[in-house]
Amino acid sequence: MHRMSSPDTHTLPEPFFHADSGTVRFWVDSGEGPSIGASITKETLHYRFRGELSGANAVATYTAHRSEIDDAVKRRIAQGSIEPVMLREADVAAPKR
Repeated sequence: MHRMSSPDTHTLPEPFFHADSGTVRFWVDSGEGPSIGASITKETLHYRFRGELSGANAVATYTAHRSEIDDAVKRRIAQGSIEPVMLREADVAAPKR
């Protein structure tokens, strides 16, 4: 069984695909305490980062874009969101040209 919170900020649990919810669940180092549990849907990974819509490569897509996705979690926390942070497409929208 996976937990969304981890008391150890130095070793983050591995991200994993949760098939029932269609999300990648992962943790972000807050830099100030416990790690932050978060999730992102396979659809958001598909539309923003070109992952497979089926979710077959969802964890790999998250890992390839981890820095950008983790930064989105930190922005949401700074704006007052509470854990677990569920990222939306708008949170990781491509920069406007």
